[in-house]
Amino acid sequence: MKYLSLIACIALLQGCSDDKTAAATPAETKVPAQYSFATVQKARIASTVKLPAQLAAYEEVSIFPKVNGYVKDVRVDIGAKVKAGQLLMTLEAPELMQAALQAKEKYARSKADFNIDREHYERFLEASRTAGAISPLDLATLKSKMEADSSLANAEKVNWQMQQTMLAYLQVTAPFKGVITERNVHPGALVSAASHDRPMLELKDIDRLRLQVDVPEALAVQLANKDTVSFYVSSLQGKKMTGTISRQASNINARYRSERMEIDVKNPDGKLSPGMYADVLLTAKGAVNAWSVPKSAVVTSTERKYVLRVQQGKAEKVDVTTGNSSPGSIEVFGDLKAGDRVIANATDQMEAGAVVER
Repeated sequence: MKYLSLIACIALLQGCSDDKTAAATPAETKVPAQYSFATVQKARIASTVKLPAQLAAYEEVSIFPKVNGYVKDVRVDIGAKVKAGQLLMTLEAPELMQAALQAKEKYARSKADFNIDREHYERFLEASRTAGAISPLDLATLKSKMEADSSLANAEKVNWQMQQTMLAYLQVTAPFKGVITERNVHPGALVSAASHDRPMLELKDIDRLRLQVDVPEALAVQLANKDTVSFYVSSLQGKKMTGTISRQASNINARYRSERMEIDVKNPDGKLSPGMYADVLLTAKGAVNAWSVPKSAVVTSTERKYVLRVQQGKAEKVDVTTGNSSPGSIEVFGDLKAGDRVIANATDQMEAGAVVER
């Protein structure tokens, strides 16, 4: 009986050992990694980018007083359409009027003195033709006095013209046609040329507007003046509008890494207003020197961006920068050439030097 029990135990232990071996077999089976490959092609990818933009007046000016004075009358109000040169408001400054009158009187007096001196000199000059009649010293003295009075008369004339210019500043006119968008003064108010806290009036030309958009530098280099763009203004219920790029700043904002561009927008019916927001659709043509690879071929880590190129059956990392993209492909720039093979389904877990083909 002891012998039979021993045989049974051995058989039981052997069965358990066989079960463990059978269970371990699937875990030890290694399935080789499956790679797909793509060929690097010389191709640029056009893409459309939507960017926020804002409408601004084509011309705008804040009108401040050039001289100190009181507001006599204001002939325009908010929303008034004005023409270039139109009188907007009148100021009054009694001290300027007095200064102008004094300057005029001084000029008239100095001019009269000059005329008398000139006539006196001319008579003495004519008399000097008779030998011994007039002393040369007296004649030179009269000439010097005449020239001094001439200079004084010219100075007084300039002062009078300056005072007239100051008086003209009391008549505030529109520098260009547009719409009054802000009014901050009323008759009787004291205004000062030294204060620039608030303008008396705000004037904007809205017949033509500037659509201002900040374009990322990678996209800005692909655009040029006269390129057509589309944009939508939310206040017009999604109506599609078009325009052309009119100006480029030719300067990259160091903070936002973008370049300011402007599109001129005609606004004859006045439905658009400065300050409105818009969505601009820019079509980037793509870079001429770009390579095209599948999006999944580009690996982006915290340190770098690269593709895995296959060389002699092994993977090597090639650093790249990216550009435009389409649903399946993306532009890359790096040490690549046409015909290079890259791993299309690359991941950051793949190490350089890994065998991908045998």
